Amino acid sequence: MKHYFLEFLRRGLLACGIGPLVLAIIYLILEAQTDLSSLTVGEVCRGIFSLTALAFLAGGMNVVYQIERLPLMAAILLHGGVLYVGYLAVYLLNGWLAGGIMPILVFTGIFAVGYVVIWILVCCITQKHTASINAKLEQKRQI
Repeated sequence: MKHYFLEFLRRGLLACGIGPLVLAIIYLILEAQTDLSSLTVGEVCRGIFSLTALAFLAGGMNVVYQIERLPLMAAILLHGGVLYVGYLAVYLLNGWLAGGIMPILVFTGIFAVGYVVIWILVCCITQKHTASINAKLEQKRQI
């Protein structure tokens, strides 16, 4: 278990640097789409800290797929659930998502569709890569 915790920390710390970059992109999008012309120091700091924490969480949570005792579906649900709660909390904390049932339902739908699409892409790429490796192993075996 200690190994997984240390791997979580390592992956999370590697991903942390991406948080402020993502925040800058979000602020540029908000500026282009809304009347956002200035931010307070508190808003900027809250955004930096919250997205850095979210990047740490998202990077670190990938370690659940290395836990062999954890069934794949349980790992997917755990990973997706933690990311969903993290993203929702950051969006609400920073005021990027209005409170209320309907905005949260829309966010949930978009998150679920995005998560499934990404998983399908990952599975397709992994299957293609695995087939390539298996073909190379079969060629070596025939030699």
